[in-house]
Amino acid sequence: MNELLDPLLLARWQFGITTVYHFLFVPITIGLATATAVFQTAWYRTGKAEYLRITRFLGNIFLINFAMGVVTGIVQEFQFGMNWSEYSRFVGDVFGAPLAMEGLLAFFFEATFIGLWIFGWDKLPRALHLASIWAVAVGTVLSAYFILAANAFMQNPVGYEMSADGGRAELVDIWAVLSNRVVLAAFPHTIAASFMVAAGLIISAAAWHLARNQHLDTMRPALKFGLWTMVGAGILTTLFGDQLSLAMVATQPMKMAAAEATYDTVCGADASFSLFTLGTPDGSSELFSIRVPYLLSFLSTHTFDGCVEGINDLQAQYTELWGPGDYSPIIWVTYWAFRWMIGLGLLHVIIAVVGLWLTRKGRLPKQQWVWKVAIWSFPLSIAAMSVGWIFTEMGRQPWIVFSLLPTASAVSPNVTGLDVLISLIAFTLVYGALAVVEVRLVIRAIKKGPPEVGEPHPETGRVEPATTVY
Repeated sequence: MNELLDPLLLARWQFGITTVYHFLFVPITIGLATATAVFQTAWYRTGKAEYLRITRFLGNIFLINFAMGVVTGIVQEFQFGMNWSEYSRFVGDVFGAPLAMEGLLAFFFEATFIGLWIFGWDKLPRALHLASIWAVAVGTVLSAYFILAANAFMQNPVGYEMSADGGRAELVDIWAVLSNRVVLAAFPHTIAASFMVAAGLIISAAAWHLARNQHLDTMRPALKFGLWTMVGAGILTTLFGDQLSLAMVATQPMKMAAAEATYDTVCGADASFSLFTLGTPDGSSELFSIRVPYLLSFLSTHTFDGCVEGINDLQAQYTELWGPGDYSPIIWVTYWAFRWMIGLGLLHVIIAVVGLWLTRKGRLPKQQWVWKVAIWSFPLSIAAMSVGWIFTEMGRQPWIVFSLLPTASAVSPNVTGLDVLISLIAFTLVYGALAVVEVRLVIRAIKKGPPEVGEPHPETGRVEPATTVY
């Protein structure tokens, strides 16, 4: 019973559940903001009704996710003070600057221009109104950068000095924090993956209508946009992910070793990429694996004769540096999260490529199973991004700030297990209710389809919204 009420264990579960839940809305919001801006630009340039309808259709879904993301994100900051006061005290001085920048962008910059966009359809000049949605799209991306910069400090601490008493990190170089090699690699990878997630939602929504042979004028271009975005963003995600793996090897070699279940240092042909591995129950050695020779060496060093340090060798080094303890993460979690991230993302890209082939030259497949695959494939991209985030955070364990602060030392000392359990149950119930609301609102918006718009101007042929859209 005492183990079940362990404050550290419960606090980790609570933060993991609420953070992964909140993160579901982040990539959708980032991707849909840009997609909405793209289609509004197409309408601005051409005046075609179908582009205006798609803009309003995607904009409605974007607003639902943005609102839900703001609500669920507030809990994250609340948890820092409630369950992780020692962590807050340790990183507060460093995190203050990037989180303040993110706050201004998320709650001031984005909110201001979202308001202008919502209420400015029939009040602002068309060019200024278009600029407002692009400002929102840029704001979501910048907001993500500052959050990732703060997270990168946890992966690779830079730009700080320890206080005189050794109890906290103090910021001395904000530029070092913002230009951390981890954030420079993680940011483009995350944004490209966000476009994949948004593209998956657009594909599913368009496929639902096309399967019923309705709204063809708007859903055909929406589907094409989603399919091409999925393929393009998938390629970029892979390329940027390669750069992120190099940064990970340089700053957190244990994470890469755990991702590959590589227990002993290997080089060249022995540095193979594991497709499937079984280890001993204590996670100290490998029993069986299926591997691709040289691939891990190439991914980790961009050479075929490079070496990759193993879990056991790194454990020995870390023990010498920081004293006795287990410095490896949960191997099966990092190993399989890494593979699910790659596999699910790749599968969705393959589905998009097949979709482009089946819909070439304006064709629409007659087989209903094709549309069902497209509709139900959306969870693949969002699941890929979620397990990627789990890999990033779980692979850093047992450190909450790598090499500086163990997770076990970051929990609030005066919070009992019962306190955390009560809040965990409460948050889970509230988030469950919010999930029902979110899913129903999005499904209703998708099924409702794109709204009707005004008639073309008799002279110019342009379609202009006659009234406020939302």
